[in-house]
Amino acid sequence: MHKSSFWLLILMMLFGCSPQQTSNQLQQIYTRDSIKVGILHGPTSYYVGVDGPIGFELELSQALADKLGVKLELYPSYQLDDLIQKLAVGKVDYIAGGLTLTEQRQAQFRATPAYRWINEVLVFRQGNTWPRTLSELTAPIVVVKDSSHAETLHQLQQENPDLQWLEEPTLDADEILQQVIDGDVAYTITDSNQLALNRRFYPKLSLALTVKDNLPVSWLLADSPDDSLFAVLIEFFGNVYQNGDLIALEDKYFGHVQEFDYVDTLAYIDAIEQVLPNYRPWFEHYSGELDWRLLAAVSYQESHWNPVAKSPTGVRGLMMLTLPTAKQMGVNSRLDPEQSIRGGSRYLHRLFSRIPERIPMPDRLWFALASYNIGWGHVEDARKLSQNMGADPDKWLEVKQQLPLLRQRRHYQHTRYGYARGDEAVTYVENIRRYYDTLLWVDERQQAEQRMEQQKIRLSEELDSATLPPVVSEPDIEPSNTTDNDSKKQ
Repeated sequence: MHKSSFWLLILMMLFGCSPQQTSNQLQQIYTRDSIKVGILHGPTSYYVGVDGPIGFELELSQALADKLGVKLELYPSYQLDDLIQKLAVGKVDYIAGGLTLTEQRQAQFRATPAYRWINEVLVFRQGNTWPRTLSELTAPIVVVKDSSHAETLHQLQQENPDLQWLEEPTLDADEILQQVIDGDVAYTITDSNQLALNRRFYPKLSLALTVKDNLPVSWLLADSPDDSLFAVLIEFFGNVYQNGDLIALEDKYFGHVQEFDYVDTLAYIDAIEQVLPNYRPWFEHYSGELDWRLLAAVSYQESHWNPVAKSPTGVRGLMMLTLPTAKQMGVNSRLDPEQSIRGGSRYLHRLFSRIPERIPMPDRLWFALASYNIGWGHVEDARKLSQNMGADPDKWLEVKQQLPLLRQRRHYQHTRYGYARGDEAVTYVENIRRYYDTLLWVDERQQAEQRMEQQKIRLSEELDSATLPPVVSEPDIEPSNTTDNDSKKQ
């Protein structure tokens, strides 16, 4: 039986529906063969990346659409009010966007089971006076109008009557964080995961204090007696919890950003601007099937883009190749930046090709990166340990929990390749993921600035050509006396 027919049959049994009666929401979804989702733009939910739309909420919604066997229709917006209006008139089936389930929202909407939990934190700019309590604030807090953060401030004011804040109707949360960095805003309240993501690009964003913790995040549905879609969503979230898909998705987008090193992040952004241009052409030329920015991130993790770097174990150069690996990859001098990048790329491609093709991206890539650090043999040992412990050996999320066991004799003595610093391999991969994300953001910002500058130049040239008077060229006629003289000479 077709999936949609099965669900229609179940619904008719549950709700006593007949073809003559008004169809419920789930029947409408199957009839039009699509589920319509109002989704908020933002780094924690949905954005357009290098290869197209991407984001935690997008992938989670796509998983629901796949479960139902229907298409996913997105209605993106920067404003929650816009999505709420669409939900009210039935233009979207639900709203997704990493939305905190506040008391007001619980009263206004139906909410799915919570699938994430976040903290709301007060943020200020590094270098300014650190407020340890709300009473120490020296300026109003700025938040998005009608946001969960605004609702939090209304509640906090009951215990802090002097608390002042401004609700910004035109900016989103990321834009307000940018104003904190620029010094135009002293304080804002944001979600902990949003702060973690933004600190990769703006390391001077600092957490002052947590104003609310362990808050549930949910999808929002219209407050309706129709339980058809709501019942499916309860089952859906139960399944993604049990099969581990939700945890894997959270690790993909947020697992590598929880750790933050202010000094390292600041130094990295400076190196992107000052050092990377010296080597970027070679990263681009030798990247092969990989994104050149990933190759550059690997190199930064290895050597901090120092062409003469050397480790106590004898690996050297921008890509920190061992002598045997360098010879295998055709590298004559590990200290030659171009040769090192070429050899490192070849080696990473070789490792990537050894990962079983059944392992999907990006897990396959994370396994290849871990292999670059400790060797494919040790990674394979950790995968076998995972399998023996009932975990999935094809999921990076599960294998990275077993990699540290390779330090323990009771585990590594039963492996083929023995002892390895597996915990360092985990840190290695997570660092590269952070470096890669930051470089993506910086590079895309630079490209956008270049496009804007080129547009300004073209516009200026068009205006100049439009305002200049027309140039009238005189006919090329020789003076008559010259002609006469020449004729006399003849």
